[in-house]
Amino acid sequence: MAQTYQLSQEAFDRLSAEYDDLTSRGRIEIAKKIETARELGDLSENGDYHAAKEEQGKMEGRIVHIGALIENAEIVEAADGTDEVAAGCIVSIRYEGDDDVEKFLIGSIEERREGVTVMSPGSPLGQALIGAKVDETVSFSVQGGAEVNVTVVSIEA
Repeated sequence: MAQTYQLSQEAFDRLSAEYDDLTSRGRIEIAKKIETARELGDLSENGDYHAAKEEQGKMEGRIVHIGALIENAEIVEAADGTDEVAAGCIVSIRYEGDDDVEKFLIGSIEERREGVTVMSPGSPLGQALIGAKVDETVSFSVQGGAEVNVTVVSIEA
C-alpha cells in the first residue's frame, strides 16, 4: 500500500503545475541540451554532455517524486480558528527549560513557507504535537531514549 501525502490544495496545484512543466517543457529543453552537447564531439571528455545528462537525471528524479506525491495525495484543509495542532497548521512551541519560542509548519516539505521550519507530522515531535492544545505540554523521545517536553504556545491555521 502506498504512503499517502497530506497536502493543501495550494501545494497540490503548485506541484501539478511543476509536474506538467517538467514533463513537457523541461524534457524538451534537456533533450536539446544533450543534442547540442553531443554535436561537440567525443562524449567521454565532453563536460557539457555529462552536465546535461546529470541535469536530466535530477529532473527525472523530481518528476518521479512529484508524480508519487500527486498520485497519493490527500488534500487537507486547515480549519480556521483551530484549537488543536493538526497537519497544515503552524504551531509555536517552547522546549522545557528554554525561553525561546520556535515556529513549525506541520506538514510536508512541499508545503514550505518563508520563515517557518517544516515538521513532518510523522516525526516523533510531530506525532506528539498532533491533537495538542495551547498551553498543553507533550513529551517525545529523542534518539538515545531521552524524553523531551515541549509546551504549545500558539496554533495558527
